[in-house]
Amino acid sequence: MASRIYFDHSATTPLDPRVRAAMEPYLDGAYGNPSSLHREGREARGAVEKARAQVAALLGAEPSEIIFTASGTEADNLALVGANRAAGGGHHLITSTFEHAAVLETCHFLERAGTQVTYLPVDRDGLVDLGSLLNTLRADTRLVSVMTANNVVGTLQPIAELAHIVRAHGALFHTDAVQAVGKVPIDVNELGVDLLSLSAHKLHGPKGVGALYVRQGVKLDPVVFGGGQERGLRSATENVAGIVGLGAATALAREELAEEAARLAAWRVRILESLRETIPHAYLIGHPVKRLPGHLCLGFAGQEEGMLKLLRALDEAGVAASSGSACSSSHAGATEKVLEAMGFDAQQARGLLRVTLGRFNTEDEVNRFLQILPQAVASLAPVRNEVSYAISK
Repeated sequence: MASRIYFDHSATTPLDPRVRAAMEPYLDGAYGNPSSLHREGREARGAVEKARAQVAALLGAEPSEIIFTASGTEADNLALVGANRAAGGGHHLITSTFEHAAVLETCHFLERAGTQVTYLPVDRDGLVDLGSLLNTLRADTRLVSVMTANNVVGTLQPIAELAHIVRAHGALFHTDAVQAVGKVPIDVNELGVDLLSLSAHKLHGPKGVGALYVRQGVKLDPVVFGGGQERGLRSATENVAGIVGLGAATALAREELAEEAARLAAWRVRILESLRETIPHAYLIGHPVKRLPGHLCLGFAGQEEGMLKLLRALDEAGVAASSGSACSSSHAGATEKVLEAMGFDAQQARGLLRVTLGRFNTEDEVNRFLQILPQAVASLAPVRNEVSYAISK
């Protein structure tokens, strides 16, 4: 029996065996608390600081600018809430309608506490308009947050241009780069961002650990209180094994990103070209070029109502794919809201297939998928006559 095909890397990635090997000593013998002064504690502290330097190297940052958290979600919370509190609260914040729930729900929390939030629209490809941002900035705008890459449709935002506008205005710029770190080159100084969130399990590291880049001089208030770890911004005994795993994952990404991204992008293009022949009513969602290398977001015109059936058919055939955000099951409508923000109608927004490739996928798996998908789509209800989309975009 053929092995299963895992094409859901935007939800999570399998742990790289080399990352696991780096973590193993800190799951067993090297169990010291990094805050302890004895040898065991110093050994743990050394491992944490090595990982901090590895994360910083991938981002072009200084090690002192990396704060470890328990997730990308917590990093987003610390960036938005921490910056708002440090500024005295109640100011103006800008984000987009296109963000992950980790940012949108944090904005809603801040709104309830008195902060005014403006939500920027996106175009049909999912791009934030630079002019819209310029027109929205106010004298009391303290922070703008726009994600680097959308988790649902894969579109990459013009972060450097957005950040330049914001910083020229005198505000801070944060980007949720959870989906992008380790997949596309990121240098915080070239981008000009002040705050950047990332998560280990999106780049073949362990779950339960993330980080926030905080540019030197940027002031944040903590959202977790306690013993003052992580420069007082994230109290709690450090997850040493997880942090070591994040460090190892970022070191591997730094070495292998270019080759890996080229391979995944080539497979993405090949899949699209094949679908033009086998499923002519399929259409691509998101920007056709400015997107993550291994990310495909597909719709099937006239068959959008059959997406649940399609996912089940793929699963039974051995393919793990998704209909969008992995958070949708606990956050109803998250995927639909992303597509509706792009101008798709409610029916189209329900009919999305997300296929995301990763490090350990093979050409044989791509070949098998290209045989399986057309058969699965053919099992759905017939295509409506009025369909007008095409994957040729």
